[in-house]
Amino acid sequence: MGHQPILELYPWEPGICFQHPDAGAVQTTVVRELRTRLGNVEDIRACSSCIVAMEARREELALEAGVEYVPGHAGEPFTAD
Repeated sequence: MGHQPILELYPWEPGICFQHPDAGAVQTTVVRELRTRLGNVEDIRACSSCIVAMEARREELALEAGVEYVPGHAGEPFTAD
C-alpha cells in the first residue's frame, strides 16, 4: 500500500508533531491522548512522515507475527491477536 492511501485514513489539521516540534505548526493527526495530573487531556500529534514511519513499523511487526497488517492505527499498541 502506498503512502497516500494510508495518510488518507487519518484526519489532519495544523498542530505540532511530537517528533519534530522545531518545524512549528504543520499538518498533523492525533496518535495518542495524554491525561495530565490535573486531569487535562493533551493530544499527542504526528506529522505525515512520522505516520508513514509508524505504519511501516506496524507492518513489519505484523509480518513478523504472521498476522494481517491493517493500516490506520498508528499510535495504538501493536497486538498479534
